Amino acid sequence: MPSDGDARLAGVSAAGTDLGASVAGDVVIDIRNLSLTFQTADTPVHALSDIDLQVNAGEFVSLIGPSGCGKTTLMRIVADLEQPTGGTALVNGMTPQEARRKRAYGYVFQAPALYPWRNVLGNVTLPHEIFGLSKDEREQKAKRYLELVGLAGFEKKFPWQLSGGMQQRVSIARALSFDPAILLMDEPFGALDEITRDRMNEELLSIWRKTRKTVIFVTHSIDEAVLLSTRIVVMSARPGRIIDVIDSTLPPDRSIETRESPAALALAHRVREGLKAGHSYD
Repeated sequence: MPSDGDARLAGVSAAGTDLGASVAGDVVIDIRNLSLTFQTADTPVHALSDIDLQVNAGEFVSLIGPSGCGKTTLMRIVADLEQPTGGTALVNGMTPQEARRKRAYGYVFQAPALYPWRNVLGNVTLPHEIFGLSKDEREQKAKRYLELVGLAGFEKKFPWQLSGGMQQRVSIARALSFDPAILLMDEPFGALDEITRDRMNEELLSIWRKTRKTVIFVTHSIDEAVLLSTRIVVMSARPGRIIDVIDSTLPPDRSIETRESPAALALAHRVREGLKAGHSYD
């Protein structure tokens, strides 16, 4: 029987009951005056400072900033993997711990985090195995989402038989398979080559349009943030603060070519200006 540690690796909790999708427009993530200071052996490390951010249902919000600015730390607080030292974070009106127990979100890590001894189907069915669903139920759910990410027919392949992009698609299918209202994605395409990354960006846009999940997406790429997001949150160097929140002016129906449009170039310029204001280029 898989352990709760397996559930953490799969991006879910084995406890609680299913959480229904939120109504579009509702605030699903509400962060107020949030700070985090890590206590180390020699001196405190101020990771986040006075973060205020509200995310509505159905939004695709990207967090962008320099390495070490606290983007992932902020997402880990929402996911109940880190605890703030000041302020509050609510997920669907609950604490992050309560939201985790009620399966409010799926988490996609920087690396695919797949078990090499489980085939594709076995990796995607892991959360449902933990939840106690029957074999038929969990395989039906897994196959539905493998088809959604374009991996129908690869159920019996093992991770080592897949490309990096395909492995990450398995991870996305697993996070989506229990139908969470929120998808947290921690720089999932950062290790991919540019061609594969472009293809994954387009596939993620397609998945988002079909599912209308609320997505929080960590990235270092300005082009990626501009292409994917309905809003872009620009963060400063440590301690991480929000420098700018940019509403996208791009149409919902986008492709890689959209990045070359005047609207996209104007958004990219504003993101760069925000990063400069936060001393990201020092």
